[in-house]
Amino acid sequence: MISISSNLNIMIKAAEKASKSLIRDFGEVEKLQVSKKGPRDFVTKTDKLVERIIIEELNKTKKKYSFICEEAGSIKNKDQDNTWIIDPIDGTTNFLHGIPHFAICIAFQSKNEILSGLIFDPIKDEMFFAEKNKGAYLNNHRIRVSKRNDIENCLFSSNHEGLKFSDLHMRYSGCASLDLAYVASGRLDGFFHNKINLWDIAAGALLVEEAGGIVNDINNFSINNIDIRASSEAINLEMLRNLKNF
Repeated sequence: MISISSNLNIMIKAAEKASKSLIRDFGEVEKLQVSKKGPRDFVTKTDKLVERIIIEELNKTKKKYSFICEEAGSIKNKDQDNTWIIDPIDGTTNFLHGIPHFAICIAFQSKNEILSGLIFDPIKDEMFFAEKNKGAYLNNHRIRVSKRNDIENCLFSSNHEGLKFSDLHMRYSGCASLDLAYVASGRLDGFFHNKINLWDIAAGALLVEEAGGIVNDINNFSINNIDIRASSEAINLEMLRNLKNF
């Protein structure tokens, strides 16, 4: 049995509760594609509802902790050293178009250090989580980054800018958090993205590190303008060489 902190336990329960609304609303999105109004307003409401559920659940036992959220922004409570970082739906465009590739992301930060993180893909029922110095897991099974060391055989992910720049073997999934979770679990070998938000990558960065990978220091950036580079150790230097002008 894996031993997890009380904070991570609360995060998992919050994500599982919020996912019920997310799955239900995802089932409605396809029907809205044909309506004149379209699904965008509906998805915005879902985003805000899921975030509100997560905040309420986390607040039940940690009333003084602060928040950094995609929708609600920064919420400063009495304890500003301890902060929850939340992205209620990472991969909103996928969700909007009825593509089942999106995730709930929650991270816990204490004094500028990410100590716990989870990425929950509710459609595939995959819960990725990690804690500082305790390893990374997928549904309670330990995960490790890829051991592939020939960059020609490696698979990378980025956004459309990264795809245009690089001649590496690339994918563009539209969900940065799951890209990082896939690096942590060895499905992908590396991920890079410029000008990304903290809530998209906080949990994933910890996952990659705890799975034995390398992530650049994201604390050197403002929370909504981060350039991230994450990969297995085996190909990290070669990936960085390839991205030196990106």
